[in-house]
Amino acid sequence: MVLISNRYGKARVRVLRLTRDGDRHEPRELEIDVALEGDFAAAYVAADNRTSVATDTMKNLIHVMARERPEAGTEAFLTALADRFLAAYPQAETVAFEARETRWVRMAFDGAEHGHAFTQDGNGHGVASLKATREGATLWSGVEGVAILKTTQSGWADFFRDAYTTLAPTTDRLLATRLDARWRWTATPERPEATNAAILEALLRVFATTYSVSVQDSLYRMGEAALAAAPGIDRLRLACPNKHYIPLDLSRFGLAHGDVAFLPTDEPHGQIECVVGREA
Repeated sequence: MVLISNRYGKARVRVLRLTRDGDRHEPRELEIDVALEGDFAAAYVAADNRTSVATDTMKNLIHVMARERPEAGTEAFLTALADRFLAAYPQAETVAFEARETRWVRMAFDGAEHGHAFTQDGNGHGVASLKATREGATLWSGVEGVAILKTTQSGWADFFRDAYTTLAPTTDRLLATRLDARWRWTATPERPEATNAAILEALLRVFATTYSVSVQDSLYRMGEAALAAAPGIDRLRLACPNKHYIPLDLSRFGLAHGDVAFLPTDEPHGQIECVVGREA
């Protein structure tokens, strides 16, 4: 028997970093997973822990770095973490981080932003992942679980049919989903937050302002628009699970549907995914 592969680390390390500039504060809350690959096989096959870094140590190092780099954006913070981990643990060949952001939105009153009061953005969250070796790194950013809905200008027709097909075609339906999108950087971005916002805006603009022949059609064109908006990325992974709104049958009450009453359901749901890039 042989050990084919192994990796281990710490999951769901939570930390809030806070910067203060007078009365204006900036909270940055993350949940981070870290995993190491490298010279750790002995712990599995020989009961030898001498090269193994305790996962509690990994958590502690993330906390220390949070104190040292409170001002860094998510992508910059993951890059700093990777540099520190690879420097501290020569037995690690690869270090991988996955970060999920809790977004705090600054309150505003009478047109003026408040310095230190926030509400939590509940529609999706930002994500970033970094896989690094001593030779280089691959960085992805994105969003997960962004709920979006359009109430017209969407259809699903002219699809393959057979003896098991019961779904009726339509050229006008409600379209709702929870968008997951990730994009790969070609180089470490100088202003990732601004670029991330521009990419999300490009994705949502296509969704909202163009007719959708299918979720597949929309996803591909959304990816094209995002690549056009951000020269510093070269690939997007997009996924949209359908949230269905089924017209309620009210005929037993003598009422026509009238396109006004629907039953929300998301189980089972369609799962549409694609990868769009500048080249294969």
